[in-house]
Amino acid sequence: MPVSALPLNNGQEVPWIAFGTGTALFSKDAADAVRVAIENGFTHLDGAQVYRNEETLGAGIVASGKPRSELYITTKLQKLQPGQTPKSALEGSLKKLGVEQVDLYLIHQALDHPGKLKEVWKGMEEAQKAGLTKSIGVSNFTVDHLKDILEVATIPPAVNQLEYHPYLWKAIQPVLAVHKQFKIVTSSYGGLSPLFRGKGGPLDPIVEKIRARLESTRGQPVSDGQVLNKWLQQQGVLVVTTSSKAERIREYLDTANVPELTAEEISLIETAGSQQHKRYFPGNWPSE
Repeated sequence: MPVSALPLNNGQEVPWIAFGTGTALFSKDAADAVRVAIENGFTHLDGAQVYRNEETLGAGIVASGKPRSELYITTKLQKLQPGQTPKSALEGSLKKLGVEQVDLYLIHQALDHPGKLKEVWKGMEEAQKAGLTKSIGVSNFTVDHLKDILEVATIPPAVNQLEYHPYLWKAIQPVLAVHKQFKIVTSSYGGLSPLFRGKGGPLDPIVEKIRARLESTRGQPVSDGQVLNKWLQQQGVLVVTTSSKAERIREYLDTANVPELTAEEISLIETAGSQQHKRYFPGNWPSE
């Protein structure tokens, strides 16, 4: 199944959906989950140093038998240890992953580097120039964080990965404006949180109404999750998601084949989302 790709601001492309190895797989052996994800169609694997499972992410890639050239691997910089640089930290990740280069390397948290973001970003650029990663970017960056590094950047971030779903749609608009200005791809994690962490909210009846319409149009089942993932996909957002179930993995990838939401349906989701502000991963963001 072809997975559509998003253009990055450096001429590279990134598959629009990624299999994440954080949250449920945090500090756990991710090998089997990664193998199942690849065998069922995922090509983009989203890891991080802080997840403490890069070795097993690498083992899952080997177990899948998929050539490295057909995969897209992301990892993220954790809080730097004394004497460490973003480049040396990535060298450690490459050894664990068993690859010579990642496709995307992100600063995981601006909050990990108080007062040092400019310096850390220059270190990220050094890692890219050394050929250890094709693209660099950030994660959980606010407007102020982005402006801080853009003052010194010779390479602008290609991606900003952050919690993004309809209950944050209103709050995220200032960040999206900066993304648009610098052609930074927005990447979403926790995109389905309103469905299972926030049941009973104003979004529920809207999603159900749209789901029923899409199912009728398509003539085969459409899930609530596909409705929200389609909403993200139609905005050109990179979706990071995860599941231990092969059936659910296939469902996520099948979102690409679900009919498009109408302009009215997109507006309904955003209006309902604006009625409630809810952040499900508050520790990743400065207090609001």
